[in-house]
Amino acid sequence: MQKKKILIIEDEEDILALISYHLLKEGFDTITATSGQEGLSLIRTQLPQLVILDWMLPDANGLELCKKLRSDTATAKVPILMVTAKSEETDMILGLETGADDYLTKPFSPKVLVARAKALLRRQTIPQTERTPLQVSGLTIDPSTHGVTDREASYSLTTTEFKVLHFLAQKPNWVFSRYQIVEAVRGDAYIVTDRTVDVLMVSLRKKLKTHGALLETVRGAGYRLKKIDS
Repeated sequence: MQKKKILIIEDEEDILALISYHLLKEGFDTITATSGQEGLSLIRTQLPQLVILDWMLPDANGLELCKKLRSDTATAKVPILMVTAKSEETDMILGLETGADDYLTKPFSPKVLVARAKALLRRQTIPQTERTPLQVSGLTIDPSTHGVTDREASYSLTTTEFKVLHFLAQKPNWVFSRYQIVEAVRGDAYIVTDRTVDVLMVSLRKKLKTHGALLETVRGAGYRLKKIDS
């Protein structure tokens, strides 16, 4: 089986070497870049299955690079794991809204990073039985294309955001705990925190605009996608 290729864009060489070492140890192929420009060149020539991206680079802002990857059809669906020293909730939301699929703050455990990378790569493959588009409250949610549309517009979501919405849409009006959501979306290896799910929900509501109100918080229980009869 061909090894999954992961591009690491990180200007701190000791961190770059640490990440690469642990990924290689787990059987991945790694390619590395220490600047945004070098990273873009490698993406265009080698097209990795995952990008691990530092927020602060010497020649580029990680958020801007993230936007470029999401706007290019060749890389729009490549999962992005953003690594950064910024730990404020507003920064997490900004990273996710820009297009990152996951967010890890420094300092981090290499084992956690590897687990996050594996979870992102697993989510790229959707079983054939789950590819039927769902129609919920005026939204069409299509797992074959990761598209979310209504009669007038389409909504661009990250892989993680789409998976959360698709999971909730499979059982509208059902209340799922934060743990259930993370377990379904990221797999058992992911460290569950209430904050992570809450940040994802804030980002999803903003991106879905008026439909964002369909994502309801059930105090003390979790979240649900409200079904509106048409």
